[in-house]
Amino acid sequence: MIANTIRKQIADALKARDEVRLSTLRMLASALNYEKIDKQHELSGEEELVVVRHEAKKRHDAIEALRQASGKSTSSDQTRMDEKLAREIKELKILQGYLPEQLGDEKIKALVDEAILAVGKDFGKVMGTVMSRVKGRSDGNTVSKIVKEKLS
Repeated sequence: MIANTIRKQIADALKARDEVRLSTLRMLASALNYEKIDKQHELSGEEELVVVRHEAKKRHDAIEALRQASGKSTSSDQTRMDEKLAREIKELKILQGYLPEQLGDEKIKALVDEAILAVGKDFGKVMGTVMSRVKGRSDGNTVSKIVKEKLS
């Protein structure tokens, strides 16, 4: 279970005085705890992965927003923006350590081809089939892009 591993790694991060890792692990432990309270039962491994994916997506979105804001007139100076971006990237890498290995584009393309043969050229059915097969090993945006390429 991810929650047990995180508790042990929080202690290690405290000893190592790794602030970014410590705060990221505490945030993840908190998110897992909130989900446990919300569900009112111990989380399964898959439910824990959903929480980790959600937190990783938040970091990914923050990285994209910071990259888009970079170079534009903002209330933060460029150095501060670069520090925020570096921190978000570190946090994302830490969170990705708890996720299953992501599938490459070639594997996704093969799954899309199989789905098209099985269900036809219906975008929704192909997406549903492929997403059920990748089970968190790829994000929906990547799969959607590949499906659109294949169907056009």
